[in-house]
Amino acid sequence: MGNMNKDKIQKFIEEDINPALEGHGGSLFLQEFDEITKSIKVQMGGGCQGCASARVTLRLQIENLLREEFPNLGEIEDVTDHEAGTNPYH
Repeated sequence: MGNMNKDKIQKFIEEDINPALEGHGGSLFLQEFDEITKSIKVQMGGGCQGCASARVTLRLQIENLLREEFPNLGEIEDVTDHEAGTNPYH
């Protein structure tokens, strides 16, 4: 854990979150990390963009994994334009 920074969060996403999302054709990208508030903005891609389950996946699975690894993490904001997605699982 140690100090939290954008690189460490991105590495965790790439190594521990994206492999599971890739199984469904999806991915997660870290767009921003605020050093002061420790909040992040993420964007979901691939099969996650526009998926009916994306919000649940983010809140119940991804957010829990991120908070377990980074207990001091602030707000997690999804900045994905889900309306532009292809709705792969509707």
